Amino acid sequence: MAYDITLIPGDGIGPEVISATVDIIEAVGVDINWDKVEAGANTIETEGTPLPDYVINSIKKNKIALKGPLTTPIGQGFRSVNVSLRKKLDLFANIRPVKSFNGIPSLHKDVDLIIVRENTEDLYAGVERMIDENRAESIKIITKKASERICRYAFQMARDLNRKKVTLVHKANIMKLSDGLFLESGRKIAKDYPDIEFEEVIVDAMSMKLVQFPQDYDVIVAPNLYGDILSDLAAGLIGGLGLAPSANIGEEIALFEPVHGSALDISNKNIANPISAILSGVLMLKHIGQFDAAVKIERALSVVLKDEANRTMDLGGKQGTKEFAEKVIEKIS
Repeated sequence: MAYDITLIPGDGIGPEVISATVDIIEAVGVDINWDKVEAGANTIETEGTPLPDYVINSIKKNKIALKGPLTTPIGQGFRSVNVSLRKKLDLFANIRPVKSFNGIPSLHKDVDLIIVRENTEDLYAGVERMIDENRAESIKIITKKASERICRYAFQMARDLNRKKVTLVHKANIMKLSDGLFLESGRKIAKDYPDIEFEEVIVDAMSMKLVQFPQDYDVIVAPNLYGDILSDLAAGLIGGLGLAPSANIGEEIALFEPVHGSALDISNKNIANPISAILSGVLMLKHIGQFDAAVKIERALSVVLKDEANRTMDLGGKQGTKEFAEKVIEKIS
């Protein structure tokens, strides 16, 4: 069967890494009708917005989207195009797998964890104001509904993937009401999953422990801000954001994207690392049930990365974006 999937190339290096990903997915034999739409900086002049309605309509219609990084305008309009997408589509769960590759220089080996981040509220709700010229106020929004929903998602994912432990991250010792509500929601949901070990860790201690012993963790669930920070920290443990994929999941819609920015300074130079985008495509394939195709790409990536000559510049090699994708396609073939 053919899948209808929205494709958003994005800004900066987005079109390059997304093109590499599309080539690899097509090489593995999955039949996809790509509904290509433009968003980001490129559409501000033509549409007056970085997020035109036709983009939202396409994603709602197809239910699945693959996108490149988008540049948020500075000083005007959207606080974040990505945050707007997540809110408009109710993509409540941000999934960030962090897995080390053999042969890639990194701080740790044998890392294999998943960070599940609440994606719709917390400080990222953007509710803030100037009290007077010397004081600003930002409101941290935590609700029982969103907290229980993301915690249940994390526990169910752990069970489905045969993971053994869920670690909830909080700062309820200080923010007793907001983080306290998130913590109590996690404790409540944990009772429905007696087969999964549950632990609670304060966010500052979690930052230290994750740097020291990342192998101790399996599934980590956190509110929006803590999840965002810990996700980037964890990516640094395995070699950087160029190796870290992500998925944004809702009740009916799923959007997959690399976690790095648009990197305008290196765009159109054929030097960007496409691995984050490729692995996001792998997550997408698993989501639509194309597990064999996803595993083929993962295995091909592992083989390619074992040879130092195949690595992109950020990983210490000299391989171009297109050439790296061609190497992966060769191994798939």
